[in-house]
Amino acid sequence: MLRAVIFDFDGVITDSEILHLRAFNRMLAQFGMEITTKDYYTDYLGLTDLDLLKVLVEKGLLKVDAGQIKELAGQKEGIFRQLAESEGGIIEGVREFVEILRQNNIPMAICSGALRAEIELILEKARLRDFFEVIVSAEQVRRGKPHPDGFRITLQKLNEKRASPIRPNECIVVEDSHWGLEAARAAGMHTAAVTNSYDADQLTMAERVVDHLGQLSIKDLQKLCV
Repeated sequence: MLRAVIFDFDGVITDSEILHLRAFNRMLAQFGMEITTKDYYTDYLGLTDLDLLKVLVEKGLLKVDAGQIKELAGQKEGIFRQLAESEGGIIEGVREFVEILRQNNIPMAICSGALRAEIELILEKARLRDFFEVIVSAEQVRRGKPHPDGFRITLQKLNEKRASPIRPNECIVVEDSHWGLEAARAAGMHTAAVTNSYDADQLTMAERVVDHLGQLSIKDLQKLCV
């Protein structure tokens, strides 16, 4: 039985992944380095800002002290907010999809490696904030995707005010990366993927893969939860 839909944010609701990359590169320019688009989507997409910077330091690509990582993440966040204010947008088909879920009384949540302020900024600007009962962001999760912690926390929060708890297998997670799909499966949830960031052949672990959310109907989602 379908009782909840949990969305990733970047690459599923908003097309802001490229804005994150640009923000990282503007911040990293002071160190004379740049992340290529190919490397970002292959190696770093899905990581929190702090985890991405830690990986760069561990690889020897970013030569800073560990104590500077939090400060650099703050610089990147400031740049991203500026970009999101002027260029952030909602992916085509999202608004119609969440409207259909609301009409069918399906609770919705977001589980993302993005920062809460970034998520709220874009949702408020697009007038979508009221659709989502729960938002779990990077600050609330110790281990990001592909660990299932974020999805487990999201479900726990969805169940806080429910007399009849939603079970993991009554949830569908909508993702755009194999990291997120792996985390959802580890949490015992059903999965659907959109090809906004990766081709379909890289998302084969999803139970359903679509090019855009307009290709998913309520009946399609319900079938996944049978």
